[in-house]
Amino acid sequence: MRLKELSIELRDRIVSRHKSGEGYQQMFAALKVPKNTVASIILEWKKFGTTKTLPRTGHLDKQSNQGRRALVREVTKNPVVILTELQSSSVEIRELSRRTTISGALHQSGLYGRVDRRKPLLSKRHMTARLEFAKRHLKDSQTMRNKIIWSDETKIELFGLNANRPVYRKRGTILTVKHWWQHHGVGMFFSGRDWETNQNRGKDERSKTPAGMRFKPISIQD
Repeated sequence: MRLKELSIELRDRIVSRHKSGEGYQQMFAALKVPKNTVASIILEWKKFGTTKTLPRTGHLDKQSNQGRRALVREVTKNPVVILTELQSSSVEIRELSRRTTISGALHQSGLYGRVDRRKPLLSKRHMTARLEFAKRHLKDSQTMRNKIIWSDETKIELFGLNANRPVYRKRGTILTVKHWWQHHGVGMFFSGRDWETNQNRGKDERSKTPAGMRFKPISIQD
């Protein structure tokens, strides 16, 4: 069981009493501190010149300050960079490091990998465009609605892979990229064929895109 450490004020009082010529027995009677503790405090003060608790030595940093600053500059410039790319860049500056070492260095600098946003925040211009689009297709028939493929309900890769990727940024900040909707968009597609003709097929066949089918994207951001 770890005992409670003595306050710095009490340690300074012990050192001051030692300078005045008091012995261990007198300090024990006056301050109610064991003689062994008094002796260790005085010995530490004579060796290091301070009464504060010194930090442990620990393992030396594998990265220099220059390499850490280079990582922070690269992550700040490109927040969507991955650890493998950072590891390759560390080889160029002759500081080969593991991915866990690079990740720990970024954490010490206040940069953490957050999950990238998939759906952008809608502005007033986007809301107005979507409302106008909904009004135009309000009276569409059910047959027309069956021809719509919603991009957020299918496995179509619109703008890159569907897997999540980290974005390095500090707490309380967001990634600001121009034309964000070009990378992460949610919309609908109209097919050139009637999906009702494929209802009798198996579920596995309907999950695949029929041959010769073309999709016409509808831009609803502008």
